[in-house]
Amino acid sequence: MKIPTTVITGFLGAGKTTLIRHLLKNADGARLALIINEFGDLGIDREMIIGCGIEGCNEDHIVELANGCLCCKVADDFLPTIEYLLDRPERPDHIVIEASGLALPKPLVKAFNWPEVRSRITVDGVIAVIDAPAVAEGRFADDPDAVQRERAVDPAPGHDQPLAEVFEDQLLCADLVLLNKADLIDGATLKRVKGDLGARLKPAVKVVTSVQGALDPRVALGLGAAAEDVIDARPSHHDGEVDHDHDDFESFVVSFGAVADPNVLDERIAAVARDHDVLRIKGFVAVDGKAMRHVVQAVGPRIERYYDRVWGKDEARRSQLVVIGESGLERAVIERRLKG
Repeated sequence: MKIPTTVITGFLGAGKTTLIRHLLKNADGARLALIINEFGDLGIDREMIIGCGIEGCNEDHIVELANGCLCCKVADDFLPTIEYLLDRPERPDHIVIEASGLALPKPLVKAFNWPEVRSRITVDGVIAVIDAPAVAEGRFADDPDAVQRERAVDPAPGHDQPLAEVFEDQLLCADLVLLNKADLIDGATLKRVKGDLGARLKPAVKVVTSVQGALDPRVALGLGAAAEDVIDARPSHHDGEVDHDHDDFESFVVSFGAVADPNVLDERIAAVARDHDVLRIKGFVAVDGKAMRHVVQAVGPRIERYYDRVWGKDEARRSQLVVIGESGLERAVIERRLKG
């Protein structure tokens, strides 16, 4: 029997890792294997899941592919990882893949048709996690009719809207859309956003809302889509490209010592996001006088932080933040401002 796999896609900071943590907490004894991919040199999401304190969640069940996107590395990294999981003595009941926020899901789904794995695994479904406040703020393409008019004139326009293109590619590949952080916008705005998303989606694709990534595993892990069989019918801005790269985006790591007041760091992060159009900042912070590691996640000026676990005895107590944005970031200035 083929092992079902769920691909979780969605833009930077939408809540993909939060959804995965919810699925792990409510797995009801099912053996879930995780493949986590990140854009950047520092693996944050895997560390966040390992530090979540969920019983039965250990490093053997989590494989990280760092510094790139699965859509670009299906041959070099992804397929050997899938084969490793399939060949384990205790095969997983379900595999969950968290794609990078900048990854295109279509090439990843097409990789499931490779002869080495096609008979052993299937894409149960592609879930696109959407940041409701970000869409409401117009961070992505906000006029689908204009997009369609542009395509009528030029079916293959240049990639001059990288944020909008990645966002739309993730939507067009989805079997289910999770409109997350629904509690952060009012009811009328939520209704408008759902309507806007629905206009972009295939008729059979449902939009469900969530708070803190709470989605019933019976919904998330039982779509039965066999998406690899119909993937060619799902359009993408990058159809026909031999290679897809991420020259439109860049990331770097800012390292510094312990901070005295996390609230002051919040102010610096919000200011950097506002003044330098940074898309995402996330990482771990050491706080003076605190034995626990502090997690920081920011989407634009919106910041979430919490303590997740005690620093290890042999672990360096230092702060590290990953900064992600469109190419051309002023690295030296951003680093200086974050360090204060």
